[in-house]
Amino acid sequence: MNAQNNPLLLPFDTPHQTAPFPEIRNEHFMPAMMEAMEQGRSEIRAIVENPEPPTFANTIEELEKAGRQLSRVSGVFYNLMSSETNDELQKIAQEASPLLTRYQNDISLNPELFGRVKAVYENRDKLNLNTEQTMLLNNTYQQFVRRGANLTEDQKEKYRAISTELSMLSLKFGDNVLKETNQYEKLITDKNLLSGLPGSLLEAAEAKAKAKKMEGWLFDITAPIYGPFMKYADNRDLRRELYFASASKSFKGDDYDNQDNVKRIVELRLEMARLLGYNTYADYVLERSMASSSEGVYQLLNQLLESATPVAEKEKAEIVEFARSLGFTDELMPWDWSYYSEKLKEKKFDLNDEMLKPYFELNRTIDGVFGLATELFGITFKLNRDIPVYHEEVLPYEVFDRDGRFLSVLYADFHPRAGKRGGAWMNAFKPQWKENGIDSRPHITIVMNFTRPTESRPSLLTFYEFRTFLHEFGHALHGMLANSTYASLSGTSVYRDFVELPSQIMENWASEKEFLDRFAVHYETGEKIPESLVKKIKESEKFQSAFATMRQLSFGFLDMAWHTLENPYTGELKSFEESAMQKTQLFPKVDGTAMSTQFSHLFAGGYAAGYYSYKWSEVLDADAFSLFKERGLFDKATAESFRNNILERGGTEHPMELYKRYRGQEPTVDALLERSGLK
Repeated sequence: MNAQNNPLLLPFDTPHQTAPFPEIRNEHFMPAMMEAMEQGRSEIRAIVENPEPPTFANTIEELEKAGRQLSRVSGVFYNLMSSETNDELQKIAQEASPLLTRYQNDISLNPELFGRVKAVYENRDKLNLNTEQTMLLNNTYQQFVRRGANLTEDQKEKYRAISTELSMLSLKFGDNVLKETNQYEKLITDKNLLSGLPGSLLEAAEAKAKAKKMEGWLFDITAPIYGPFMKYADNRDLRRELYFASASKSFKGDDYDNQDNVKRIVELRLEMARLLGYNTYADYVLERSMASSSEGVYQLLNQLLESATPVAEKEKAEIVEFARSLGFTDELMPWDWSYYSEKLKEKKFDLNDEMLKPYFELNRTIDGVFGLATELFGITFKLNRDIPVYHEEVLPYEVFDRDGRFLSVLYADFHPRAGKRGGAWMNAFKPQWKENGIDSRPHITIVMNFTRPTESRPSLLTFYEFRTFLHEFGHALHGMLANSTYASLSGTSVYRDFVELPSQIMENWASEKEFLDRFAVHYETGEKIPESLVKKIKESEKFQSAFATMRQLSFGFLDMAWHTLENPYTGELKSFEESAMQKTQLFPKVDGTAMSTQFSHLFAGGYAAGYYSYKWSEVLDADAFSLFKERGLFDKATAESFRNNILERGGTEHPMELYKRYRGQEPTVDALLERSGLK
């Protein structure tokens, strides 16, 4: 296949040069990647062979631009790998992954190229660079060093082998988790077994069964089915079965088992860190973070653990006592927690998901979330069906600034499918950058797995799904409002423990009546969400927040345990996990289940030695939102400051500098402890 008829290599003749998805076929990807890599290599050769002495413009800026075609092709490919994958795409990924790793290594380990970068870096004090140029130069130099540029030739070969194997193992890990999730189904034909389940879930399960030409109710372990099932199913045996199906993912000793993959990934990461002169992989990662070291991370985790443990133990005792009052005599197990917790919440606050869902019809909620961005930042959204999409359910929007200037494309993809991995995320098909006086705007995507519409009702979101929408939309704002010169410093290209601030601050509006009144009306009656319900949401926000904190801390401690190892771990994965998470566990251990084997954040995503950042960012977001609480939920000056100092600036300065410019001071943990009821 030649470049002339490969749509991935031709100019995109679409609105805003968006990807022409209907024209792209699987067989286009490998040739496009090969051609784009060749083009990238020739751009690198031009930098290396430039007879002029190295300068910021002819070396650092040219390097920043090199490989743009490859970024475009791989941006399309890897987004589809997460959102609309199939066996063929997964095979292509396995073929492409080592080639892309080799391409990256050929750049990072090129001594002539590094020589030019180093020459510019060592001369930096005389270059009169602005703040963003200085950051680009520092980042570029550090990336070369952190990717092995200072290694000997033998060490470079070792680095190549490690990085190639790691890229393959991460792919394999993610594929296994997706296949395990898709594999489990539970058909129930006796309705008596389904007592307690709300009508909306039964309808969704019946629709699932019908779609597969089955009679009865079909359940799986995707989030919109699993969460409500565990909350409402009276049948304890069924709750236990679904819990095991979910909690044992890739931990069964079969073809999709990830135990060896986890241990090998951890071993290779340690090897790589050692090769680069670090004691542990966490030391390597945290060098570029706000926490700055393992000590900084453990200080935060232990501080929160100390505050949360006594409160979480009280919360558990309350649930145990409540379950006893309902005649439950066994030991409380993980598959009982959501069920009795939901019942106690209903009793205490007269509140449950089913009462709230009618007020969060998806289309109106989209209007509400977009309307919040309009109110705060002056931006508007226009659905444009002429923008091609990768699946008919995806909604493509044009985003405009308050002066009518085009800002971004936003793809919104809301419901689960077999080809979509679980969870929710934001990504970019194309980042933002500026060149030759032109501001090249980004193409952003948010992907969720929300409750589907059924024959009798539209898509009605749980309150948790609504908050998830706000969260991912916060990431999207970070991408859409990007205003940097360089793509590598644009949008969400920031320290891992800063990236969650824009997403988590948006969640704070979820329970504010002043905001909810703008869109949250009953989908049948048109009645606004009652004050009494919002009051109950507010009152219930601290309900079992210590338990939720302990859960997040358990993942943070597990992550750090794997990545602070100083020697490869060869023992049992399960016993390693139990030891790492012991201080946070409130239930008896359950054999046959594991977290690590399905912990995609760590082993198929970018959160290794970084999962703590969710709690770190909660400290930031609680502190940052306290300014809105003080000055007004829609205070224009505060919103403008947040836009100018946080959302637009990306990674152009150290995050603490950006934060202090917005907040006027460094963050403290006080606002988080107060919000969580842990103070």
